[in-house]
Amino acid sequence: MLVKDHIDDPDHHRNIFNNQNSIIGFNKKNNSEFLSNFYPSTVSFEASLYPTVEHAYQASKSLNLETRELIKKAKTPYEAKKMGKSLVLREGWDEIKIDVMRFLISEKFKNPFLRHMLLLTNEYNLINENRWNDKFWGVTNGAGQNLLGKILEEVRNQIICEDSYEF
Repeated sequence: MLVKDHIDDPDHHRNIFNNQNSIIGFNKKNNSEFLSNFYPSTVSFEASLYPTVEHAYQASKSLNLETRELIKKAKTPYEAKKMGKSLVLREGWDEIKIDVMRFLISEKFKNPFLRHMLLLTNEYNLINENRWNDKFWGVTNGAGQNLLGKILEEVRNQIICEDSYEF
């Protein structure tokens, strides 16, 4: 089932949630791949458009415009991630990387369809479970900070607050 089919699917919540109060892992298997940074979604960062959050995040690790352009043109988010791992990080990266991610996630969910999909996650915990041992942005074998999941929940709550002010 495609993500877009969920809008009219009365069993949407049963299809997307694999736990009573959590979405665990952002992938096709549980129809929550739209939460992944690898999901195709054009985002704007510092006057440039990127095909995914992953492309933009990896490019933001450098201040060199040529390097950013190369990462932006990576054919896949996997390739962009690989390129980002080989960079010499910009000065102060560790101090700003969470804010950069928060900004990019906010940008992604300005898209009306993705915004709607994020709101359908209701008050569920969003857990970025992974197999590649990323315990900063996610959780592996039950351990990790899950910062991506927490940022997604923050953005969802911000959207709910914004929507409540529209009336």
